[in-house]
Amino acid sequence: MDIYCCGCKDDVNATLTNGAEIYAHRADLKDLPFWKCENCGNFVGCHHKTNNPTKPLGNIPTKELRNARQHIHKILDPIWENKIMSRGQVYAALAKRLGYQYHTAEIKTVDEARKVYSIIKEIKGG
Repeated sequence: MDIYCCGCKDDVNATLTNGAEIYAHRADLKDLPFWKCENCGNFVGCHHKTNNPTKPLGNIPTKELRNARQHIHKILDPIWENKIMSRGQVYAALAKRLGYQYHTAEIKTVDEARKVYSIIKEIKGG
């Protein structure tokens, strides 16, 4: 499957593998599907709880970008989890500010992640 790889900065023919290869130290992930870039070794998980369990969650991030996305979710998710705004309202506010449909798994650069982080901080009011 062709998936955009943020490390290679191009669409790559990714290989479907599993958590046993990606997270050998995590027995709880061993059977989960992952797409791996054979060029750089970066990977992305899948929508494994859906009727399309091998659909990639987004593009293939670098380790730094994966960490940035996780950090974004740490400040983004509490907004809707604590009912400050609905999840749809948060994502709509981000999309309006960014000028495109927003999804964390589609962030391609650390600079883009920083921009999203700043907007979320403004939405939160601090």
